[in-house]
Amino acid sequence: MALEIPRLAIMGHPNAGKSSVVATLTENDRIAIDQRAGTTTESDVYPVIIDGQTVIEFIDTPGFQNPSAILEWFQAHGAQSDLAGAFVLAHRADPLFAHDCALLEPVGAGAGAGAGIILVVDGSKRIKEKDRIEIELLRLTARPRMAILNNLTKQPRYIEQWQDALSKAFNSVREFNAHRATYAERIKLLSALKSIDQRWEPRLEQTIDAFARDWERRIDQAAATILDLLRDSLSFRYSESFKNNKLVFKSGQDRAKDAVMAAFGDGLRALEARAQEQIRANFHHNVWNLAPGSILDQDLLSEEVSRSLGISRGQLALAGIAAGAASGATIDLATAGSSLGAAAFLGAAAGGLLGYMGGNALAKLDIEQTAGTQRFTVGPVTNPKFPFILLDRIILYSARAMNWAHGRQAADEEAPDRVPDKEIPSKGFTESLSTQQQRDLARFFSAARRGKASDREDACRDLIKAILRDVAEGRIDSRANL
Repeated sequence: MALEIPRLAIMGHPNAGKSSVVATLTENDRIAIDQRAGTTTESDVYPVIIDGQTVIEFIDTPGFQNPSAILEWFQAHGAQSDLAGAFVLAHRADPLFAHDCALLEPVGAGAGAGAGIILVVDGSKRIKEKDRIEIELLRLTARPRMAILNNLTKQPRYIEQWQDALSKAFNSVREFNAHRATYAERIKLLSALKSIDQRWEPRLEQTIDAFARDWERRIDQAAATILDLLRDSLSFRYSESFKNNKLVFKSGQDRAKDAVMAAFGDGLRALEARAQEQIRANFHHNVWNLAPGSILDQDLLSEEVSRSLGISRGQLALAGIAAGAASGATIDLATAGSSLGAAAFLGAAAGGLLGYMGGNALAKLDIEQTAGTQRFTVGPVTNPKFPFILLDRIILYSARAMNWAHGRQAADEEAPDRVPDKEIPSKGFTESLSTQQQRDLARFFSAARRGKASDREDACRDLIKAILRDVAEGRIDSRANL
């Protein structure tokens, strides 16, 4: 017989961050979150669905409106076995208690077995008498319950007071920043729910197992997206033909060259953008903002990205990577060459859009003379550093998607006392790999340029998945502020 799914009512007074907690735990950034107090006026159910099955439900409730009156009623009717359900039954028709009935109804026995309770409090603020009243009335419900200290600031002054007050009434008390919680922190919170009632352990273990299987599947999908991006980008070419009469003068030659170069660069950017969109969808992101100055917001082919990501020239040499010799009428875009009379404008490419990246040109240009036309072809990428840069960028993007809290849309990013993001390391992921791992990647890149299958693809897939797992589990800095 299937276990009943866990149902958890998220409670607290207005503006404590309940909706942000729900958005982060359900990975649902479409949940309406408003920084104004009291914007949730009725209970809304948000299921987590995996493989077509609901594995857990979170109920976003209104804030308490009359906690003192509820507590007095509870104390006067202490003989009731289901105080929450009895209160709702007695006050359902009273407009004064409309919000309070909506809040308590999910935990009453009339709602089936009744939901567990997660109380969300703002741990950066002083505990008040109203808070103590809410804590006590929730204790009297006798439902399995956890308290979350949703401290969104660097202010720890009141945390100990909150912990003392909450620990007397709740089975578990956890600190949890709904604006900056990583994947690992979300799973730890779900695991901690097992401690709120021993009877809940089997169904919560089933839920956590479902999350783990789903996460591993998403890592597999992310790795497949990354490998596809590398293959498509490294084999990408762009060609365009121009009539000879348009290339007589240098201005015409320059325009032709610039058009082909720009189209090639735009093609690479489009491939990266498509992969990024797939990564966002894979990790359930709809709301997406990049921090000013983020390396992910810089142009893929910029000097800033080249300096920050990829591996060093020394590592390139140790890995035995060579750009490879091109055949036919092929000219390095970073050098002044001559072929088919084109020397006058090919050399001008140095330092341009497809100029030097890590000491080498990005790609080579082939010009094919046919009757009355010249066909310009750029690609594939020959720069040995570029695929490592591209890999670093998409892993960083994936890391951000995995560990970007879905409730962060409500964060005040300009607040001077907000909890800071982790510092950004100065190197990319690939620079920290072993020489053998870099060689495996280089062999895969080389095969991708030629449109061939690689005997190192499985090794590269496993490597990428290992990096993504380490990022998700906090073993590698996720660069959450990117």
